[in-house]
Amino acid sequence: MTAEHRRTLPRFTVAASVLAAALVCSAAQTVAQAPVKGARDVTFTKDVAPILQRSCQGCHRPGSVAPMSLLTYEDARPWAKAMKMRTALRDKPTVMPPWFIEKNIGIQQYKGDVSLSDDEIGAIAAWADAGAPRGNPADMPPPLTFLDASEWAIGQPDLIVSSPTVTVKGTAADWWGPLAEVQTSLAEDRYVAAVEMKEVNDLDKAAGRQTIGGRFIVHHLIWSAVGDGTSRTEIEAWPVHEVGRNADFFDPAAGKLLKAGSKLVFPSVHLHAAGTDARAHVDFAFKFHPKGYQPAKRVLGLDLTATLDLDIRPMEANQKIETFTTLDRNVKMLVFEPHMHAAGVRMCLDAIWNSMAQTLSCAGYNHGWVRVYSYADDAAPLLPKGTILRVTGYFDNTPANRNVVDPRNWSGLGHRSIDNMMINIGQVLVLSDDELQQEMAHRREVLHLKDGQTVLGCPLCGYSKKPVGTTGGPQK
Repeated sequence: MTAEHRRTLPRFTVAASVLAAALVCSAAQTVAQAPVKGARDVTFTKDVAPILQRSCQGCHRPGSVAPMSLLTYEDARPWAKAMKMRTALRDKPTVMPPWFIEKNIGIQQYKGDVSLSDDEIGAIAAWADAGAPRGNPADMPPPLTFLDASEWAIGQPDLIVSSPTVTVKGTAADWWGPLAEVQTSLAEDRYVAAVEMKEVNDLDKAAGRQTIGGRFIVHHLIWSAVGDGTSRTEIEAWPVHEVGRNADFFDPAAGKLLKAGSKLVFPSVHLHAAGTDARAHVDFAFKFHPKGYQPAKRVLGLDLTATLDLDIRPMEANQKIETFTTLDRNVKMLVFEPHMHAAGVRMCLDAIWNSMAQTLSCAGYNHGWVRVYSYADDAAPLLPKGTILRVTGYFDNTPANRNVVDPRNWSGLGHRSIDNMMINIGQVLVLSDDELQQEMAHRREVLHLKDGQTVLGCPLCGYSKKPVGTTGGPQK
């Protein structure tokens, strides 16, 4: 792993240790079905179609990243049993929709949550068990309108910059390395409100493999924007391009600076074969704040990585690895983004403040569906200086994990999908002492907290003043 890949907040220290024997449920486990409320029969038009529209059709439609369409009854009917099985897996690595946050632990409020409730999972199961009835056509909700492939979720971009074009043979081995720099041709400094990335390739989506790996050749692309005369050590973290990643909208008070005369640099791209020869590039679309905008806060990267300490033994499940860091400033955590490779099946993020340890987020992991979990505004962790963060990764290097090509092999750090990584790719809003107090006062008001009442992800939110006997935290 290169220094650019680590993208850690300045002066954060990371130490890792390897532990064993963690209980991780296999995706093959049987999950009990939730009962469906109400006595009426479940039908596609009345019950299932609204679920598919909210949580499935964004990917399962012609030209998108998923292999089959679920837009109509005719599309969905052949997949009824598979839908029952996959949705019942809940947070396991092969669940559908691919939202892996565990619902029995940690923060549960996230932006763009497409997960299903127990009632919705039960409705799909009952529909499949009943023979997948269509129902009354009059109950069918109006079809959704989706963005065309040429349109952008951020709106009309103010600037589009393309990476260099790469070529990958249909049966080539994975390739990992840097790409050439490209100029933005930006004439003046501008602050970025949102960025969106898309792979553009010449693969025949209809004739190729009907999987994500057969529709794209860029697994991920790490990039940064470098201003004229800016040294590489001053590069700020930008979101990593990954297959299926949504657009990134930055905090309105913390726009990212794109400098005049800047260029995009690509220190690390991971390419894989798609079954046929292909050419591709990635388009980077930027939406700017109005001229004259000045950020009041700053968003920085906070990656917690145990990459150099990976020791994934062959033919063994339930392998656990931990990494730690101590915050040297106050932060508001914006995202939880597990990044592992094929053997990874789960990741958890904990915050330790004095004698209080809280699990902030736990999620299953599937190397084929990388997810970014953005905390809801009033649930994002508010952590004072001195908080210890712990990331725990879980690995299954056995035949039960279908993502692993050959579980007889040991694996550690490497530049192939069959090697491994363990990173929580974090983003944090840096807060002054006064800003932390303001954020916590707002949280107390919104959540109606009483004095001394704790809340998940904010160890000091229940106090208008720092409690006696604690260490670290807001500076005096």
